[in-house]
Amino acid sequence: MTRLKLSDIEDQKSVKLTVEIPVRLHRKLAEYARVINGGTVEGAPDPAVLVAPMLERFIASDRDFARLRRRAAAAPDQ
Repeated sequence: MTRLKLSDIEDQKSVKLTVEIPVRLHRKLAEYARVINGGTVEGAPDPAVLVAPMLERFIASDRDFARLRRRAAAAPDQ
C-alpha cells in the first residue's frame, strides 16, 4: 500500500485566504482527494481543504527553514 504524505485532515480554526491555482493543479488536488477517500469521489474532501494541510506539511518538512528559524530565535534582538 502506498503511504501518502497527507493522511489526516484536521478541522481547525481558519483564516480565509484567496489564491489562484492552475486548472492542472486543481485536477491533481481533486485526484489526491479521491485517493485519500479510497478511490471514490463521493465523500472525498474538497480539493481546497487539502491546501492548508499540504502547506503545513511542506513547511514542517523543510529542514533549511527550521534551521534558519532556530537561528533567528536564538539571535539576540538588535
